[in-house]
Amino acid sequence: MDKLKQIETFVSVATRGSLTAAARAEGVAPAIIGRRLDALEARLGVKLLVRTTRRITLTHEGSAFLEDGQRLLVDLANAEASVSAGGVKASGHLRITAPAGFGRRHVAPLVPRFRELHPEVTISLNLSDRVVDVAGEGYDCAVRVGDLPDSSLVSVRLADNRRLCVATPGYLQRHGRPATPADLVRFDCLVLSSDASQTRGWAFSMPVAEGSPEREISYLRPGGPLDCSDGQVLHEWCLAGWGIAWRSTWEVEADIAAGRLETVLDDFAAPPNGIYALFPQRRHLALRVRLWIDYLKHHYGQPDYWAGSRN
Repeated sequence: MDKLKQIETFVSVATRGSLTAAARAEGVAPAIIGRRLDALEARLGVKLLVRTTRRITLTHEGSAFLEDGQRLLVDLANAEASVSAGGVKASGHLRITAPAGFGRRHVAPLVPRFRELHPEVTISLNLSDRVVDVAGEGYDCAVRVGDLPDSSLVSVRLADNRRLCVATPGYLQRHGRPATPADLVRFDCLVLSSDASQTRGWAFSMPVAEGSPEREISYLRPGGPLDCSDGQVLHEWCLAGWGIAWRSTWEVEADIAAGRLETVLDDFAAPPNGIYALFPQRRHLALRVRLWIDYLKHHYGQPDYWAGSRN
């Protein structure tokens, strides 16, 4: 029980951003929270948090342990719900939100089948590219793609996602293939316009120095004759052979598998980020929410799912 409480406390502090906020949520003194963290770090033999009077920062080990700790707590809650629910069917209203492009392809098509499996559940799906306030706006679950900001939401990783440079075979036959990211200056790059959310540009894994095995993430903002604020339009332009685009695997995996697109600069591809389900911290997760998350995880985990998903 002490071990579980230590993990719960660590997750609470890491997601809320301070000992004081975690203590306030639990109704205990901050000193108690601090002692639990000290005991956890002593037991694990690693530093999980760097604590100053102004802020709390996760160490590398702390970031890794946070994801494992959240998953452990979710699995425990699911196990308790399975026992306590017994033969009870999922029911009630499920409110879901997801990014527009991803949601159209990989959430909306799955909703009717989930409803068929659980006919006593009604579902509202919101597709929006703005960052929805999940708890404040009353959503049960949000699907998010990419790096997650610090928040009090619980996250469950559903699948990996990568960003790749792609173009049609015809375009590459006409113009050649870039050997390094710097070569992109000689190609027609299809980029998001300056008022879109991709502010840092295209991410590449680059050697820290010439000949060095160590790598770091570098960002490049290529130019081109065509730009657009809508990623789906860039995808269609790319399929039409108008240039090289930097797209997510959730969007282009099926095109790559079918030979409609080819990847370039694979040796410089940035490490994968994640596709996540997020939900507010709750002691008992509603059965409909737990089943929905398990349902997504099952489908996204199928080996041929991404290569076969193009609407």
